[in-house]
Amino acid sequence: MQLLTCPWCGDREEAEFRYGGQAGVPYPADPRALSDAEWGRYLFVRDNPAGPFAERWVHSAGCRRWFTAVRDTVTHEFLREAP
Repeated sequence: MQLLTCPWCGDREEAEFRYGGQAGVPYPADPRALSDAEWGRYLFVRDNPAGPFAERWVHSAGCRRWFTAVRDTVTHEFLREAP
């Protein structure tokens, strides 16, 4: 079992968390103006790097707060967690 560090609750087992996708994806300024293709890209197309990657996680079995974690996608090691 892998441990994650919740910024509010401390170290907890990975099973207490849920993945929320890539961090830092800005919401469209005018979503109604997007074409179907543009809306599809916003919803489904994300980066997929090998190495450090900023992700959103929620402590679903604990404080239920969201935070950003940087995880190495090659080793699955969490490098840092922050609100």
